[in-house]
Amino acid sequence: MEIKARHRVFGGELAYAVHDSASTGTPMRFSIFIPPGEGPHPYVVWLSGLTCTEDNFTVKAGAYRAAADLGLAVVAPDTSPRGEGVADDPAYDLGQGAGFYVDATQSPWSPHFRMYSYVTRDLIETVEESFPLDGARRGISGHSMGGHGALTIALRNPDLFRSVSAFAPIVAPLQCPWGEKAMTAYLGPDRSLWRAHDATALIEDGAARGRFDDILIDQGGADAFLENQLKPGLFTDACAAAGQPVTLRLQPGYDHSYFFIASFIADHLDFHATRLT
Repeated sequence: MEIKARHRVFGGELAYAVHDSASTGTPMRFSIFIPPGEGPHPYVVWLSGLTCTEDNFTVKAGAYRAAADLGLAVVAPDTSPRGEGVADDPAYDLGQGAGFYVDATQSPWSPHFRMYSYVTRDLIETVEESFPLDGARRGISGHSMGGHGALTIALRNPDLFRSVSAFAPIVAPLQCPWGEKAMTAYLGPDRSLWRAHDATALIEDGAARGRFDDILIDQGGADAFLENQLKPGLFTDACAAAGQPVTLRLQPGYDHSYFFIASFIADHLDFHATRLT
């Protein structure tokens, strides 16, 4: 692992790093905020959305004052493998910047697009070996495509993550255009294989039953993608049927942007801190 930059932030430290990933077969970038004080610190993995890098959250979310006050570290990886020899697509919602946090099985994506394994294995191993983090106290959150990643990864790995939240997540890839396009490209036409990467389907299939005391979701009421792509009601209905507590907060007037995230990120960090500290 190589540290590319370090910055002092709210008494803590923000670092940008790059490391080799066995899962993607490429160098992968991430940012990490370490709060003031001695570790090991509880931490939250933040998964960003379509077109984002490891830098969007650090620059736009305004999260680090609250994280410093709560004693939380925050790890934000890039959203896909990148570089020469890595497959891409001209569209913004497929290829580089749009890994969808799955392990691709289809050509040309399968050699490098293994973001599920990257997040659940390579990233965790690297940050816990290199920084003062407490591996027994991890949470996960994300936005849009990253909210989809946070929910599905947490539901499939409740042994890894003690808390989970999301902003405007894609909760049902089986039932929206973004999901159908990405899952077909990365996983192939057999829709039964998509269920492992669909938060609503995972709840319906009994994933993580009894493991999370609550799941916090914030959704902007003025989000242009609400009705066609995000459909949070599908997830809350599945949770109600399965007995999984979930708190969905519909925020009137807020859209899909990082202004929305910046407005409520402190609530999410407090939600995680309550469960991790």
